[in-house]
Amino acid sequence: MAAPIEDYALLSDLATGPLISRRGSVDWLCFPRFDSPSVFGALLGNEDHGRWLLAPAEPDAVVVNRQYLESTFILETTWQASSGQIRVTDLMPPGQGRSSLLRRVAGLSGTVLVRQELSIRPQYGVLMPWMSRVRKNNVPGSGDALLAMAGPDAWALQSRRLPEAHGREHLGNFVVSAGETVDFELTWFPSYRGVPPQLDFDAALGETASYWTRWGGNCRQDGIYGAAVKRSLLVLRALTHYETGGIVAAPTTSLPEDFGGSRNWDYRYCWLRDAALTLESMLTHGYASEALKWRNWLLRALAGDPEDVQIMYGVAGERDLPEKVLGHLPGYQDASPVRIGNAAVSQYQADVVGEVMVALERLRMAGGKEDPFSWALQRALLGFVEKHFDDKDFGLWEMRGSAQYFTHSRVMMWAAFDCGVRAVRDHNLPGPAEHWEELRRRLRSEIMDRGFNPELNSFTQTYGGRQTDASLLAMPQVGFLAYDDPYMLGTVAQLERELLTEHGLLLRYRTETGVDGLEPGEHPFLACSFWLVEQYAHTNRQAEAKALMDRLVGFSNELGLLSEEFAPGENRMVGNFPQAFSHLALVRAADAMHGVELLSLAVRY
Repeated sequence: MAAPIEDYALLSDLATGPLISRRGSVDWLCFPRFDSPSVFGALLGNEDHGRWLLAPAEPDAVVVNRQYLESTFILETTWQASSGQIRVTDLMPPGQGRSSLLRRVAGLSGTVLVRQELSIRPQYGVLMPWMSRVRKNNVPGSGDALLAMAGPDAWALQSRRLPEAHGREHLGNFVVSAGETVDFELTWFPSYRGVPPQLDFDAALGETASYWTRWGGNCRQDGIYGAAVKRSLLVLRALTHYETGGIVAAPTTSLPEDFGGSRNWDYRYCWLRDAALTLESMLTHGYASEALKWRNWLLRALAGDPEDVQIMYGVAGERDLPEKVLGHLPGYQDASPVRIGNAAVSQYQADVVGEVMVALERLRMAGGKEDPFSWALQRALLGFVEKHFDDKDFGLWEMRGSAQYFTHSRVMMWAAFDCGVRAVRDHNLPGPAEHWEELRRRLRSEIMDRGFNPELNSFTQTYGGRQTDASLLAMPQVGFLAYDDPYMLGTVAQLERELLTEHGLLLRYRTETGVDGLEPGEHPFLACSFWLVEQYAHTNRQAEAKALMDRLVGFSNELGLLSEEFAPGENRMVGNFPQAFSHLALVRAADAMHGVELLSLAVRY
């Protein structure tokens, strides 16, 4: 059975992201890319769906410390057994084009019997690979490699302490004494190539530590939430492919939004919205070169006929992401179905172009220069928004009900034209500023007329509706209204009445209304409550902002990782993990609390 979500640690080589439980089991690993089929899938089932365990064999052994080494994704887990103490170090060398998971067991005191259990199950646990034991370089005494092969893929476990075949898995015990180390490397490679030579563990450890500490050392962050901001930015980097620049929303699929429920989605893809928000965070905290790389990913993904724009893409910009149910997997703690792919890829979401345009406007404000391609593409995107000016959409939350006029979507369309006007007026780029100003004016008038309910003194989720939506908190973030505008304050008051839970967290919207076409029931999205912190911080509600922020940051596990949602009643994380959107929202909220000077868009009516 999978561990609680908060018990997992993330590793990253900037191409994939395995999850390792507190019990020492690698329960999720997709080789060689975030969106590749899993080879360890116990997270969504059980041991038969693939995992790799390294832990003391004594049942009473306990973890006494688990931490990342400094500002890295090198995981150190210290175990205390009755016979002694060991430390397991887990890492993946980043950005080398080599997909390897390295694990070291080091004896700290006494003598400890260590248990190893390995089940390699390609294609999300469907396949049993062909397993064989091969001698490296045919040199006696050099150590063997355990080779697994299935079609085009192969995996090699190299160590001097390899497990032995027992039925459908490989098991083994070995002893580690004080001062002794036992190293392992599990490598993916194409099956038509030979087994790669084993890496030198100490060299790989040093290079990995150097990369992450150097990257984290460039982070501009301060204030009482500085450590949380830094770890969040590191998470965003960890979820970014080193070659393509695409950032996945999470390294997992189908971790449920409600325990035992069916709101289970594949987040191992690159949403334009998330990429745009990441660009803003990187700019604010000193990563201009990374922001440019994300911009270039955006431009490549969007290239082509604007009518073909999608809300999400594969890591390298792939467009075909069909949704499929994996019926053989029971799901995380029996939450089914398990899905791969995402049907929302075909949805029209009118807010996405606005998010992209806002991010690119902030890049211009930071001194980023447009090239002929990037500005021409943005003009084409504005043409796309104009062409679909009167179309309904499915909204930020990817509703699976009927299309609506979502107020947030219309605000982001306003923001798209606003950024077009700014590009011409403030940055001397060519374009029909007067025409875009007229479209911006029409949208503003429409939103104020149809998106605001005077009886509730609040903007509503949809035109003519009576329900609110946490996404309305984005209105001041893009300059549509000031944070302290009476219309905004009225909306915040209604959000507090309607969407705040008994535990003081903000829901996205009321799922029982049926607007999303799904069964009701989910836990609070952390991003929504972080948005509320930002709103409070900008309207002199500092005590409430700090109380909520402290609570939200406290939901992180001891490694500083956040999931998509949190179930305060059960004190458990919920949803895909770690979630980029949660960490992005944390950075924004902390910046508001710290008084960080953002590249903000001034309100223009």
